[in-house]
Amino acid sequence: MTKPAIHPVTPDGRYFVVKGRLWRLSNPALGSADRELWVSRLMSARRQVGAALKADDSAAEKVARAEVDAAKRALGERGPVWWTDGQPDFNRRMVSTTPYKSWYAEIGSTLNNA
Repeated sequence: MTKPAIHPVTPDGRYFVVKGRLWRLSNPALGSADRELWVSRLMSARRQVGAALKADDSAAEKVARAEVDAAKRALGERGPVWWTDGQPDFNRRMVSTTPYKSWYAEIGSTLNNA
């Protein structure tokens, strides 16, 4: 039997699930060079947030969090959706309150037994 993914991905490939909450995936149409660039910037910005928190520097934290947001938007994880079929965005919503509820219930037993 194949072990399921740690964080299951919705059948349409738009979200992954952590603790019952949907998180938008990066835009799959992004080129690999662009993806690498923005992931690198995201990781750097996250390190900057940590350093600012450790230093108790609220101004630096604000700048770093804005950089995290910019990278996530460039990756398609925030901001306008990257799909074109008109379906709404359920980013950060609990799966149980979305149309993915039945799908998640079906895979739930597999996740609990992994």
